[in-house]
Amino acid sequence: QVQLVESGGGSVQAGGSLRLSCAPSAATARRPYMAWFRQAPGKEREGVATIFINNGLIMWYADSVKGRFTVSRDNVKDAVYLQMNSLKPEDTGMYYCAADPTGGSWPHFRGYNSWGQGTQVTVSS
Repeated sequence: QVQLVESGGGSVQAGGSLRLSCAPSAATARRPYMAWFRQAPGKEREGVATIFINNGLIMWYADSVKGRFTVSRDNVKDAVYLQMNSLKPEDTGMYYCAADPTGGSWPHFRGYNSWGQGTQVTVSS
């Protein structure tokens, strides 16, 4: 089964930036409904940003990251990216990319059936 592979996490100070990447482990049919989720210890997984194809590209964001994070995709590479600027300690967590086979699940993670292993983001104050 083709899996999603994330990269780009790390440790930064508050105010810093990171760029996360997500790509399939092998060539596969394009997945139109993609999203980034994050999970902090002891908390439920939450949606961060989604990008999907609907007469063009549509991007939605969680209120907590609007104006700081930007989601994008490269349809040639079938990759999805998350540019994170002005990072805050509360952005700390494991970040996952995920694919929704039919659309309509955002921001609820249970409808996404393909996940990466996650990449850790740690923001210190």
